[in-house]
Amino acid sequence: MLAINHPVEDFSLPSTDNTTFSLSDNVGKHLIIYFYPKDDTPGCTLEGQDFRDRLPEFTKENCIVVGVSRDNLKSHLCFKEKMQFTFE
Repeated sequence: MLAINHPVEDFSLPSTDNTTFSLSDNVGKHLIIYFYPKDDTPGCTLEGQDFRDRLPEFTKENCIVVGVSRDNLKSHLCFKEKMQFTFE
């Protein structure tokens, strides 16, 4: 298990909207990665909505939010658009 502020090697992953998320593109920001089991399920939707609704608070603290699940990019994009998530 990694601790808070533990260095992590750079990584890049495909993201929604045909973009790539790279850790190195966000140097100097606090990264909040939340893992969830499946897009568009009740618990995962509530969790994502909470991050969405509190995003201005996180942004003020120089944080970015990223959600990760095992679903495919098409599913992620549909979920993101349906829930009006402004984060990857």
